[in-house]
Amino acid sequence: MLQLEHITLRRGTDVLLEQASLTMHAGQKLGLVGANGCGKSSLFALLLGELDTDHGQLQLPSDWTIAHMAQQITALDQAAIEFVLDGDTRLREAEQAVAEADANGDGVRIAAAHQALDDAQGYDAHARAGALLNGLGFAAEQHGQPVGAFSGGWRIRLSLARALMAPSDLLLLDEPTNHLDLETVLWLEDWLRRYTGTLLLISHDRDFLDQTVDSIAHIEHQSIHRYTGSYSDFERQRAEHMALQQAQYEKQQRQITHMQSFIDRFRAKATKARQAQARIKALERMEKIAPAHVDSPFSFRFAEASRVADPLISCHDVQLGYGDHVVLDNVGLNLSSGDRVGLLGVNGAGKSTLIKALADTLTPIEGHRTFSRNLQIGYFAQHQLEQVEPESSPLAHLARIADDTPEQDLRDYLGGFAFSGDLCTDACARLSGGERARLVLALIIWQKPNLLLLDEPTNHLDLDMRYALTLALQGFDGAVVTVSHDRHLLKQTVDDYWLVADGSVRPFSGDLDDYRRWLRQQDSSTGSDPGTASTPSSSSHSRPNQKAERQRKAAERAQLKPLLRAVRRATEQMESIEQQLNKLESMLADADLYQAERAEELNRLLQQQAELKQQEAALEHDWMEAEQALQDARASLA
Repeated sequence: MLQLEHITLRRGTDVLLEQASLTMHAGQKLGLVGANGCGKSSLFALLLGELDTDHGQLQLPSDWTIAHMAQQITALDQAAIEFVLDGDTRLREAEQAVAEADANGDGVRIAAAHQALDDAQGYDAHARAGALLNGLGFAAEQHGQPVGAFSGGWRIRLSLARALMAPSDLLLLDEPTNHLDLETVLWLEDWLRRYTGTLLLISHDRDFLDQTVDSIAHIEHQSIHRYTGSYSDFERQRAEHMALQQAQYEKQQRQITHMQSFIDRFRAKATKARQAQARIKALERMEKIAPAHVDSPFSFRFAEASRVADPLISCHDVQLGYGDHVVLDNVGLNLSSGDRVGLLGVNGAGKSTLIKALADTLTPIEGHRTFSRNLQIGYFAQHQLEQVEPESSPLAHLARIADDTPEQDLRDYLGGFAFSGDLCTDACARLSGGERARLVLALIIWQKPNLLLLDEPTNHLDLDMRYALTLALQGFDGAVVTVSHDRHLLKQTVDDYWLVADGSVRPFSGDLDDYRRWLRQQDSSTGSDPGTASTPSSSSHSRPNQKAERQRKAAERAQLKPLLRAVRRATEQMESIEQQLNKLESMLADADLYQAERAEELNRLLQQQAELKQQEAALEHDWMEAEQALQDARASLA
């Protein structure tokens, strides 16, 4: 049993945990979540003996073997498979004992050493290491390549394979999916479900947590709170807990109070009953916002996308690749306004190559590609994080593309991405990977794109930022093409999938569950197409009308879009009027204003107040009409 008893843990002068307690029994699988910088990685360092507690006790069984995934790997000349095998220290010790016994020629020692090697499963160790490398996306010919030949992301995969190779009682994994593609994430899920030891997992991938852990430990306010169940269960339980404490959403209080006042005044009046009912429904929806993210520092949305003629991008007989190496051939596709596409395909199949071609950063080798006039592309890729200038601040980066926008407006905008105070003006060299990703997203969103091309946008983002990005994408009017291993993001923001496989791009008629089944079929060498697979396993679960269902939902969204836009516009205008009224009321509260010599100023302010109230009443009527129209449309589609 692993037990933390009233521990206090500091990093420098920062108190990360204070009087925190946690108990884990053997065989349990626990997800560790919390805001960046709350102490998750420091807790791992404590368990590994790299840190000591400032107060309290850590109890860990002395006979437990701990395996962990290192985040930094040097460029070694050692072969990849040998590096992975080094993770099993018992195996290496047994191999060394066999070598020494053979050299000594002592028959008894030789027999004992070979028995120890057998006990360490040494005779199939290379096969097990090879299976791990295969599962993590390494081709067979790469197993013998030196570690230094791989890029940083692939070295992280090697580190993960080495941790999985080690027989362990406690496995510590810190963001293992950050550099994995969807197919490898699915493989890792299956592996961890079969793991019989105790698992402590840090991850910002909610679907991955849902599939691999049986409880959640949430670090908040320097304490650890334990929740039973998956991450989705944690969100629900935390929401209930916060509701019991009557946690209020500060951003909504003014609007809720205003709406409730209207309901109370006009519920019984026949002439106002319809509008009152609309507000009751709106208030009910407002209270369904996930409380688990009420304290999120992120608040942003996409501006309304400018209109552009269809198709946005058209490709005919396009061949894509690098030099003489062809990656994709005979690509034919049209991308239209409002399309929301997810790209599926194994690592190296060409998903990023296709994204680069759509972003016009890769010129086709052959074929014809056209872009619509006035197309504004927002392209997010991992290499863009490296293009953030270390010596410039987030504010300076934004100012370069913001023309003459007042600095306070820029600061307010960056505040929605949690760049406030010194973080807004300090050099970007101090930013973490997640902060750089947020800055790149902020710069893209500022430019009001009507097409978003997102290549693994959630890498390095924490759960709150992923949640905020998902909400923003749901409200985005333009087209989206996404490559991501974050299934929750795909499920919530994608309508259709394209499969990138065998050097081609084609529509995929299934969903992510169908794709997972197809991957398993591929592993079994069936070679069936994921869009047309008809084995008993897949046909019993497939839904022939999935494409029609997605088309129906897309049509519904198109019908509701102008109504949603009208509601949003009226709401924004009401909020603006309300802010102006609040400012006026503050000015009118000044006792000096009522002196005789300021009578003219007083009359001017009172006149402005009256005009604003008239505008507010008119906007309120428009809002209620738009809200009712939206409710009627939703009811007709239900």
